[in-house]
Amino acid sequence: MNTIPKISLIDRQIMWNRLLAVVEEQAQVCQRTAFSTIVRESGDLAAGVFDAKGRMLAQAVTGTPGHINSMALAVGHVINAYPPETMKPGDVFIHNDPWMGTGHLNDISLTTPCFLGDKLIGFLACNSHVLDIGGVVDRTSSRDVFMEGLYLPILRIVDGGEVDESLMAVIRANTRQPVETVGDVYSLINCNAVGCERLLDMMAEFGLTDLGALADHIIDTSYSAVLAKIAKLPKGTWHGSLQLDGRDEPVLLKAALTISDSGIHVDYAGSTGMTKYNFNVPICYTLAYTSYALGVAIVRDVPNNAGSLAPRTISAPEGCILNALKPAAVFGRAQVGLMLPDLVYNCLRQAMPDQIPAESTCGLWGINVMGPWDSPARISNRFLTQVMTTGGMGALPYRDGMSATGFPSGVRGGPIEIFESMSTIVVWRKEFRQDSGGAGAFRGGLGQAIEMENTIPESFQYFTGYERVENPAKGTAGGGSGASGRLQLSTGELLSGKGRYEIPPGVRIAVSSPGGGGVGDPLSRDRSLVVRDLEYGLISEAAAQEFYGHRTRSHDMVEG
Repeated sequence: MNTIPKISLIDRQIMWNRLLAVVEEQAQVCQRTAFSTIVRESGDLAAGVFDAKGRMLAQAVTGTPGHINSMALAVGHVINAYPPETMKPGDVFIHNDPWMGTGHLNDISLTTPCFLGDKLIGFLACNSHVLDIGGVVDRTSSRDVFMEGLYLPILRIVDGGEVDESLMAVIRANTRQPVETVGDVYSLINCNAVGCERLLDMMAEFGLTDLGALADHIIDTSYSAVLAKIAKLPKGTWHGSLQLDGRDEPVLLKAALTISDSGIHVDYAGSTGMTKYNFNVPICYTLAYTSYALGVAIVRDVPNNAGSLAPRTISAPEGCILNALKPAAVFGRAQVGLMLPDLVYNCLRQAMPDQIPAESTCGLWGINVMGPWDSPARISNRFLTQVMTTGGMGALPYRDGMSATGFPSGVRGGPIEIFESMSTIVVWRKEFRQDSGGAGAFRGGLGQAIEMENTIPESFQYFTGYERVENPAKGTAGGGSGASGRLQLSTGELLSGKGRYEIPPGVRIAVSSPGGGGVGDPLSRDRSLVVRDLEYGLISEAAAQEFYGHRTRSHDMVEG
C-alpha cells in the first residue's frame, strides 16, 4: 500500500528534490557519455522523469528549453503509439519525429518505461542532438523534411532488454558518422537506465510503491504557484511584432499576449506563412520557447513540470511559419524559434516595463564546418564538426546584458581546443567584439569576434543559419541597438547570414556575432561603468565619446 498520503509536507518536498537530483544525474550521464560535441561540450540535451500517465514531474537543470519543453510532450505521443499495457520491463522507445517533441530530425528522443517489479510506475525520457542523421550535405538546401535525413517514427529499439540490431543497422547505414550517431543512441539508452535505477532507489528509501500521490502533489502545487504569480500581473492583451532577416525576404512574426486569471496565452496569428527554406518551426518547438520566455520573466523559481507549464498556452494558424505542417523543411527551426522570447517580451514589456530586457541576439551563431567531402582520394582529411558560439543579451532595466551568452537556448559555448582537435581548422582569434553591445544607461551584452582558416591546403565548407545580420537587437527606453552580425572573408568579401560557402585555402573567415540592445539614455550611465568598460576594452574611446559623452585623456591630447 502506498504511504505517501501519511507523509508530511516536508517529506514530500524532500522527495520532490530527490526527483530533481535523479534527473540531473540522468542528464550528466548523457552529457559525459555523448559522442556529439554539441551535447558533450555545450549541453544540448534534456532529461526528465514522468509519472505513469505521461506527466512530466521534474526535468534536469542541464539542458536546453527547446529540448526540455518539447520533450514534455513526447512521452504522451509514445503512450498513444504503445499503450502502457503493451509495455514491459526492459523496453525502450525511440523517435526523432519533429512534430512529436523534437523539432527536427537531428534531435533523437528516447523514452524508457520504469517498472517496480511488473508494475509500471513512470517513465524516464531524454533527447539530444546528433551531428549527422543523413540527408543533404548542404545543411541550408533542404526543401522538405525527407531531404533532412533518417526519419524515425516511434519504435521499440530495446525489446525486453534486447537491442533491436536491425534498427541499429538502419540508423548506422543512414549517417555519415555511424560510430558517433549509434554511440549517441547508446548514450541516451544508458542515461535513462541510470535515471530509472535512481528513481527506484528513491522510492525504496521512502517506502513508495507508486508515484501517483507525489505526482499529484508536485503538479497541483506547481500549477497553483504559477497562477498565484499570474494573479499579481496586470490583465489584458498586448500586441508585438518582430522582423527577422529570413532568406530572400524578411520574416515577420506577430503575437498577441493575453494575461487572464486562468493563465497566459500567446496567439501568433498574422505571422509569415511557411517558407520553402528549412527554418519552419513545428508547433511543439514554438510552445517550448514561448513557455520558456514566460517562465524566465514570470514563473522564475517554480520548477518546470506539467503543472507549471499548464497555464502557459499558445495558438498559431496551421501553415504559418510557427506552426509548420509536415513535410515542411525544419532543420533550421532554431533560427526562428530561438527568436520567440524577444517577440514575447515585445508584448510583455508593455505590461511590466521595469522587468523586461531589451532585445537580444537570441539565435545561436554556431560554427558548422565540413571538409573536404568532394573527393574519395582525400577521405583521410574529412571531418564534420561544430562548435557553438553566441552573441550578447539585451540589457535589463537595472543591469547590463550578459556578453557571449546563449540566451534563450542555454547552450554553452564550446571549447575551441575541442573544435580544433576534431578538424583541420585553426582559430586565430576569439574575443569579445568591442562596441557590439547597445549603448544605454545599462549596456547590451557583447558579441564575439572569431577568425579561422584551414591549416591544410584544402578548402572547407562553412554553413550559416544566422539572424540579426539585417535586423539588429533593438534597445529600449532610449537605449541603442546592438551591433549587427557580420561574416567577412580576409579577401574583403561579405557573406550572407544564411548559406553554404566554400572557404578557399589560405583565406580566413571572420565571424562577428551580434550584440544585445541597451536600456535607457546612455548619457545617464554611471561614469565609473564607462571607465571600466574602456579599461577592459569593451568599448572604444570613440564610442565612449560619441554615446556616453566621456572625454578621455587621448581626446584632450589630440585637441590640445
